[in-house]
Amino acid sequence: MSDYHPFTPDQAARFADLHSDLFGDHSQLTAQEFGDGNLNLVFRVKNNRSTSLIVKQALPYARCVGESWPLTLDRARIEAEVLLKHAKICPDHVVEVYHYDTTLAAILMEDLHQYEIARSALIQGKHFPLLGQHIGHYLAQVLFHTGDFVLTGPVKKALQLQFHNPELCLITEDLFFTDPYCNHERNNISPAMLPEAQQLWRDIELQAEVAQLKADFLSKPQALLHGDMHSGSIFVKADSSKVIDAEFGFFGPIGFDCGSFIGNLLLCALAQPGLCQNPATAIEQQSYLKGQIELFWATFSDEFNHLMQQETADTTFQNKLFQQRFLNQIWQDSLGYAGCELIRRTVGLAQVADLRKIADQSQKTKAETAALTLGRQLIMQRSSLSLTELIQLI
Repeated sequence: MSDYHPFTPDQAARFADLHSDLFGDHSQLTAQEFGDGNLNLVFRVKNNRSTSLIVKQALPYARCVGESWPLTLDRARIEAEVLLKHAKICPDHVVEVYHYDTTLAAILMEDLHQYEIARSALIQGKHFPLLGQHIGHYLAQVLFHTGDFVLTGPVKKALQLQFHNPELCLITEDLFFTDPYCNHERNNISPAMLPEAQQLWRDIELQAEVAQLKADFLSKPQALLHGDMHSGSIFVKADSSKVIDAEFGFFGPIGFDCGSFIGNLLLCALAQPGLCQNPATAIEQQSYLKGQIELFWATFSDEFNHLMQQETADTTFQNKLFQQRFLNQIWQDSLGYAGCELIRRTVGLAQVADLRKIADQSQKTKAETAALTLGRQLIMQRSSLSLTELIQLI
C-alpha cells in the first residue's frame, strides 16, 4: 500500500501515543526495537513512569530470509482479528489488543513485561504448574466456540472468508509437510543428521501419512485456529499464561493447534539431557514437561467434552457417540501434527532453541535423532497410541 512504511522507533512511539491514552499528556516516550522474530518489527514504547505498550508491525517480506521471500501485509489484520476474536471467548489467556491499523500493518497491544516467553523459561528449567491447564482451557474454549457445534453454516462460512489466510498457510504447508521430506534448499540439516534426513526422504510409508495430515490441514476447517501454537507464542508467569502471535490463524483442523503445543513440550523434554549438566535435573524437568502434556490433554478433553454436551446448538451434533468419536479424532490428529512438528523443527528451516542451545554436538545429535524417531512414531501410530503410551515413549 502506498501509505505503508516500516516504522522507525520514533514513529512507533508516535503510533502508540496516538492510539492509547495510557501514557498521559506530555509523556516523554522512548521506543526500542527488540525481539528475534522471523517476520516482523516489534517495539516496546514506554514513558518516564515505566508505563509501556508493544507495537508490532508486519514487514512486506520474511525477515528471517529477506526481501526474496515477499509476504502479505494483511497478516497483521489476521493476527489482530484472531486475537480479538479469541479474547472475547477466553480473555484470561490472550494478549490484549488496543488498536490495529490495516494500512500500516501495525498492532498496538499490552506489554507482557512481567511474563517470560515459555520456550526460554522451559529451556532454563523453570516450572509453571498451570501452563498445561491454561492452554488446555484456552484451546478448548476458542476451538469449540468457533466451530460447527456452535456456529450456523452461514456464520461460519462468513468467518472463513474473514480469516482467509492463504499466504501464511502456504508457509505452514511447505515447512510442515513438504520440505522436511525432500532435499529442499530451505532445510537446515547438520552434517551428523544428514543420513537421518535422507532416510526421511526415502520413507514412502511415512510420507503417505504426512500427505494425509496435509490433506486434512487443507480441507478440514473445523475451527478458528491460532495457527502457530508453539512455546514461543506463549508468555507465562506463575499464575498466568497468555497467547500472542496469531498471524497464522485460519480455519483448520483442531488437532493442529493441540499437536503443535504438545510437540513443542516434547521437543523440550527430549532436549533436556543435552541442556542440563546434572542428569537428575534433566530427569526432573522431563517429568515436569510430561506432566504438563498430561495436564493439557486432561483439561482440553474434559472441557471440550463438557462443552459438546452442554452447549452444542446443532441437534445433529448432540449425538453422544458422534461426540466421543470427534474427540478421539482430535487426539489422533494432535499426535500426527505433534509428530510433524518434531520432524520439521529438527531438519527444516525454522529450528528451535531447545535443540540449538545444546552445546555438546554428540548430545545434540542424540536429541535430534530422538526427535525424528518419536516424530515418526507419533505419525505412524496416531490411530492407536493412548496418552499413557505417548508419555512412555519419551
